[in-house]
Amino acid sequence: MVDLLRLPPRSASGAVHVVVESPRGSTLKLKVDPSLGVLSLSRPLPLGLAYPYDWGFVPGTLAEDGDPLDALVCWEGASFPGVVLPCRVLGAVMLEQDRKRDGGRVRNDRLLVRPVKDERGAGLASALDLPRRVRAELEEFFLHAIFFEPKNPRLLGWEGPEGAERLLESAVRAAARPRAAAAPRRRAGTTSSRRRTGR
Repeated sequence: MVDLLRLPPRSASGAVHVVVESPRGSTLKLKVDPSLGVLSLSRPLPLGLAYPYDWGFVPGTLAEDGDPLDALVCWEGASFPGVVLPCRVLGAVMLEQDRKRDGGRVRNDRLLVRPVKDERGAGLASALDLPRRVRAELEEFFLHAIFFEPKNPRLLGWEGPEGAERLLESAVRAAARPRAAAAPRRRAGTTSSRRRTGR
């Protein structure tokens, strides 16, 4: 299997590569296991929850939490684990959570993207243009999908395409630094909760 973690973050045309781990409708959080070269089970989502859109990451990036930058693909389709979708950036949901090992807080932002070839979604240029109700439901998903994880997440707000591009470029630069030469590890958590702890 191709090492999905080491794919370039962008195509030659500038589209953002998103590796899908858990497709839309999945009740399982899947993750790339670099030691096996396959996707494996991270954990089931809490009862009643399913991914609202395809969920994955941008390869060749390193987010502040030590994993590749998370990405949610906002479209009507549902792909498959391991599929790479060329996308354009819509925005980002900004979150913070407890650091895994040494205490303190760390950012764990989520990129929102749309596939380049999603013609039905061509009118959506920014995550800030999503209906208020859709944005609220996405926030609640991010805040509850990790309800049982010891992460104490907090929602910080939303960014449009420009802020999300800055976030992406920062993660690309971080992955290119010598200390990040090794392939970033995939994370086992996915969402957050303003009112609950456990990201």
